[in-house]
Amino acid sequence: MLQAIGLTSTPRRGREPAVRDLTFEARPGAVTALLGAPGSGKTTALRLMLELEPGRGITYFRGRPLHRIAHPAREVGVLLAAVPGHPARTVRGQLRMLCAAAGVPVTRADEVLEAVGLAELHDQRLGTLSTGMERRLGLAAALLGDPHALLLDQPATGLSPREAAWLHALLRTHADRGGTVLCTTDDAKEAARVADHVVAIDEGRLIADQDAAAFARTRLRPRVAVRTPHAARLAAVVTREARAAQRSVEVVTENGNRLSVYGSSCAEIGETAFRHGVLLHQLADESGDTGPRPEPESDPEPTAEPAPEAPAALVPAGAEPTGERDAQAEALPPPLRPKPVRSPLHPLRYELRRLLGVPATPLITAAVLVASAAIAVLLARTGRTPLPAVIAAWPGLLPLPPAALGAGLLGALSFGDEFRYPVLSSGRGPVPRRLGLLAAKMAVTAATALLLALLVAVADLEALRVVYGEHLIPVPENWPSLCASWAGLAVGCAWAGLLGAGVFRATGAGMAAVLAVPVLMVPLVRKALMGPSVRSIAGLPGRLRELSWTHWPYEADRWLMGAVHVVAQPVGAALVLSLTALICAYLLTGLRRRARW
Repeated sequence: MLQAIGLTSTPRRGREPAVRDLTFEARPGAVTALLGAPGSGKTTALRLMLELEPGRGITYFRGRPLHRIAHPAREVGVLLAAVPGHPARTVRGQLRMLCAAAGVPVTRADEVLEAVGLAELHDQRLGTLSTGMERRLGLAAALLGDPHALLLDQPATGLSPREAAWLHALLRTHADRGGTVLCTTDDAKEAARVADHVVAIDEGRLIADQDAAAFARTRLRPRVAVRTPHAARLAAVVTREARAAQRSVEVVTENGNRLSVYGSSCAEIGETAFRHGVLLHQLADESGDTGPRPEPESDPEPTAEPAPEAPAALVPAGAEPTGERDAQAEALPPPLRPKPVRSPLHPLRYELRRLLGVPATPLITAAVLVASAAIAVLLARTGRTPLPAVIAAWPGLLPLPPAALGAGLLGALSFGDEFRYPVLSSGRGPVPRRLGLLAAKMAVTAATALLLALLVAVADLEALRVVYGEHLIPVPENWPSLCASWAGLAVGCAWAGLLGAGVFRATGAGMAAVLAVPVLMVPLVRKALMGPSVRSIAGLPGRLRELSWTHWPYEADRWLMGAVHVVAQPVGAALVLSLTALICAYLLTGLRRRARW
């Protein structure tokens, strides 16, 4: 069972709260419609239930709030908007990536594609899907974790009648299997037709909580809306005259001074009020809207049948009627803050599928290889460029070699695409800032950068051998140090792009962080290190061994000193300083946003 208690959104400056003291429930085995006009607070209510909006109140999913559920995707399936995803990614690739985020087997992607009728379109690009196909994909994403509850915001919007009928049949099947379905709509007739229970809201307040049959009987029939300061007297008169004339007329008293009269007309009600001297403030025909919630009056006439109130079991103890609850805001539960989704559950698997699921990765790699080979051939032609710079394809005119720029771009896309196409949120809040996700991205981008650096070196050497022959490629004596420097440059640029995009939430910011290393940081480091050194770090490995009280192989001393010499170079020191600053900024921004690590 899904229980929402006292949901109240935090009001924006100069505006009323979008949702005010909303309490209702959605039962298992039934489809519940959350009905309201556009702007009535339906989407805000769903976001409050999912702890994505700041406010008050709490929602229980089978007795547990969402932040106490270990695997939310296996308890709640959510569709709040179109499923965001890279337009070049395939339908199957999108769902397989989400499988890693939800912690379910990859075979589940094919199962839900079959269930929503997209099995034949599994290789279709997301950018080519129609509105109906996007809705099917969003529903497939919501069903990935085999959840008990489905929360869907306007799921039939933009669908053809045939597609809408298919969607409602699928939701009915989920409910018949014991699941809970809560979907929003602004069509009263659709709510009465497809739902078992209707919860109607207006301006964020509950105005009706009825089963579908009672809702259709009391809310969808044509009626006469009457507003008068003598509502009880007029209701009694209309009922008495209808009985005398043996006509089927029903009078429902609403909000004290308002009546809804079914089975009559404006002319008849106006004549009756005139004959008995009853003052009228409003007399109008209404049909098909939700109207205000009926409230029981002291009128003893049996024809006035108010709509049921919200379930008493869900109303907090000591709560006052709806009109008086605004003064009782202090009695509500403490405010809730938005909490990011605990996702992905398998970050390394998720990151690998994210990287390999779009054509940008092979295209960037191919462009880097071609550019590096061409630059290496041109640099070797004059014979004045040192061999390491030739193999790295790093002319003096460029701030960084193509391999480093490509690694930085891949790193920037790793986080930049998360914010541009927020797959992890899917309407469930901001991209989570978790150390597990950061570690996975750093590991994958480092491996990608190392592979790219190796491919560039091999491609450049092969291009030089083909064009100029093997005599041009002698093996230098300090090749281990050169290899370490080359690998460190590629990994450092990849991490700079990754962290820059993660801190500033844009791919362009990540590339700016990469270019800032040679343009800004390297000149500053060179200026700081200018002048002769009067101190030496000789014997550093031995002193570290004494300090740590551990024994490592003496062969490791050579590798340690090599790493120190690499870092001591201006570019290495600039990269270390830049990465340190970016990591600190990433952690500080995560703490400031109270992210769940």
